[in-house]
Amino acid sequence: MNLSGWIDRHSDFTPDKVAIQCGDQSMTYAEMASDVARLSHALRYRLNVSRGDRIALLAQNSIQSLVLAFACARIGVLFQPLNWRQAAAEHAYTLSDAAPKVLFAEAMFKRTVEEIACDIPAMVFATLQTDETSGWLSLQNLIDEAPKGLEADPGVSLNDSFLLCYTSGTTGRPKGAVLSQNAIFYNAANSQHMHDLSRDDKVFVSIPLFHVGGFNILATPALHAGATVHLTSTFDVDQTFDAVEQHQITLAILVPAQLNALLASPRWKSADLSSLRCISTGSSMVPTSLIERVQKRGIPVIQVYGATETAPLATYQTVETSVESLGSGGKEGLHCEVKVVDDNNRDLSPGQSGEVMVKGPNVLKEYWNDSEATARSLKDGWFHTGDIGHFDDRGFLYIDDRKKDMIISGSENIYPAMLENILADCPGVSEASVVGKKDEKWGEAVVAVVVAEAGFELTQEMVIEHFDGRIGRFARPRQVFFVDSLPRNAMGKVLKDELRALVNSIHKMEGCTSSA
Repeated sequence: MNLSGWIDRHSDFTPDKVAIQCGDQSMTYAEMASDVARLSHALRYRLNVSRGDRIALLAQNSIQSLVLAFACARIGVLFQPLNWRQAAAEHAYTLSDAAPKVLFAEAMFKRTVEEIACDIPAMVFATLQTDETSGWLSLQNLIDEAPKGLEADPGVSLNDSFLLCYTSGTTGRPKGAVLSQNAIFYNAANSQHMHDLSRDDKVFVSIPLFHVGGFNILATPALHAGATVHLTSTFDVDQTFDAVEQHQITLAILVPAQLNALLASPRWKSADLSSLRCISTGSSMVPTSLIERVQKRGIPVIQVYGATETAPLATYQTVETSVESLGSGGKEGLHCEVKVVDDNNRDLSPGQSGEVMVKGPNVLKEYWNDSEATARSLKDGWFHTGDIGHFDDRGFLYIDDRKKDMIISGSENIYPAMLENILADCPGVSEASVVGKKDEKWGEAVVAVVVAEAGFELTQEMVIEHFDGRIGRFARPRQVFFVDSLPRNAMGKVLKDELRALVNSIHKMEGCTSSA
């Protein structure tokens, strides 16, 4: 059996139930099962796609995106969703690296594809729309022209590679993490435990499906449970409120930037959000003050910790544990192991910080075409996350920071995430990030990069004084740099490498230069 069997079984049990809703379009489980089967047939017999080949997708969230993904699973093909926010040159790299046989693209991205067509391996181009006048094939036409009633390939199983998801590439060239169908299955089981997910749920997903968080925190787990997935092509504040009110959404995944946008809306206080059982969040360090503001509305917020390479659920909170573990990433998931080790790979006790390691069926098989990176990151089945964290004595994991983001100033280890959590409460600060800047005296100096609230006269002295009595003087920012916005990726993570490059390129900045 493979992942497409989920859709077949639910088609048998609840054929008329809506599986996916996106805007004005909806698809029942019976319709989805039929389309998945027919598209998989067209891929194999019309486009000559074979088990182990890759198929890429460049599109915003849509029903067709999930149909294509499960069609790939049905015939043992790797599904490669592309980050539509990236530049053409970035697509050229990942497409050249993975060499998919077919690239499906939304019409709005046709020009981007044509721009790089000469720089990527030969492949078939297809559109999600029905119009083939462009010379491209049409996904919908491929479905319509294929026969019905086809059986899945019995040779394809959960052991087959399935999801090829490229990392953000903040530390160099992106790496393609290969997740098996089995990883998606066990991640769904973890999500079911995390959310108490059932077929009665209606889940809301506006995070891009090209990201493992958008694809796997709620979307694929909901389809495993037989629930209904409500997609939006992109995130919009009013569409989010409308979806919750009109469709009685019970579970939603929202990253911190999205939560902030909802809280800033005049609809936050008046919208009917009574159907929401909880909101899941993660992807970056989440300020406790943000969680508390949402919880004051009577909506539980549960956090998840993980990575592209862990599918992503490694640790998580549940509604029952969320209050007592505010600010944590939760406990290790139902179907994986998590530990914290020192530089010599020795297990650390509660309260001691070290690198977080994850092991389980949800962990990646390999990095595509990169045996050296695979060997560095996977040792004895344990994935080295590169994150620094610690467990408390109750088993809750707290992420201190990225290992590479730690600042060493005057021989002291400083975790930017701790400072960013303090800055989240600073009056006049809309958002902020902390990085290290090369310093002749201290090795590295702590620098806060701040976006001020509109209309607020915020000074560097005000920002630095906010740390008085909250943290040791050695860890306080020595300089403050104001910007209009922070560079972020699709999941809202701040691109620290870009910030470090920015502050290290600036030789003269106004601000405080206080000594430790």
